Amino acid sequence: MNGLYSLKPWYADRLAGLRAGCAARGVSPDTLTWAGVACGAAAGAALAFLPAPLAALPVAVLLAARLGFANLDGALARDTGRTTRRGAVLNELGDRAADLAMLAGFLAVAPLWLVATAALAATLPSWLALAGAAAGAPRRNGGPLGKTERCLLAVIAAASGWYAPVLGVVAVGSVVTAGVRLHWIWRELGR
Repeated sequence: MNGLYSLKPWYADRLAGLRAGCAARGVSPDTLTWAGVACGAAAGAALAFLPAPLAALPVAVLLAARLGFANLDGALARDTGRTTRRGAVLNELGDRAADLAMLAGFLAVAPLWLVATAALAATLPSWLALAGAAAGAPRRNGGPLGKTERCLLAVIAAASGWYAPVLGVVAVGSVVTAGVRLHWIWRELGR
C-alpha cells in the first residue's frame, strides 16, 4: 500500500534532464531543499490569500514544484557524490517545514484546532519512518496518505473551498498511514 508514492520512480525519470542540468551548473542539493520549502510556503500563502477556486492553479503549480524539489535534492546529491549526513538532516527538516508551511495557509480559512490537528498528524508518518530507520529497520515511505496525497488534497481544497473536510481527511489519513508504517516497522524489527 504505497499510494501515490509508488509513482516516485516514474517521476524521478521525468526529472532526469532537469537533474542533469542542475548537476552541470553546480547547483547545491541544499538549494533545492530550500526551494521546496519556499514553494510549500508560497502554496500556503496562496491558500490563505486567494479564494477558491482562484487558488487552485497557483497551489497546484507550487506544490508540484515542491514535490519536484523534494525529489531532485536527494537524487542530485547521489548523482554528484555530494551526499552528507547534514544534507540528510536538512532534507528531512525541509520536507517537514514545506508541509507545515503549506498547512499553515489553512489557518486563514479553517479553525486553529483543526489545522493544528492535521499538521501534527501529518508529521507522524515521517517521524515513525525515521524512528524505525534509527532502530535498524529499512526506511518506510508511502502509505495511504503521504506527502503527495497531502499536496493533492490541498489542491482539492484550493479548488473547492472544502477546507475543513480536507483537513479532516489529512488528519485521519495521516494517523492511518502512521499506523500502517508502525505495523510494518514493528514486524521488521521483530525478525
